[in-house]
Amino acid sequence: MEDIKVNFGKRVKQLRVSNGYSQEKLAEISDLDRTYIPGIEAGKRNVSKEIINKLAKEFEIEIHKLFE
Repeated sequence: MEDIKVNFGKRVKQLRVSNGYSQEKLAEISDLDRTYIPGIEAGKRNVSKEIINKLAKEFEIEIHKLFE
């Protein structure tokens, strides 16, 4: 079973790419440091609820869809 951080990172990357965002662009519009998105996508970050909420808002989806 894959780690939840790895699965979450894969989902963020999938959504980022499908929306045509670079990692830097997603960080910018989410008001995050540009180095944060690669860490999420690599499954190396413990993402807070606040960050999860920011990402869902930028992707215009409900939070639970980040975990599908």
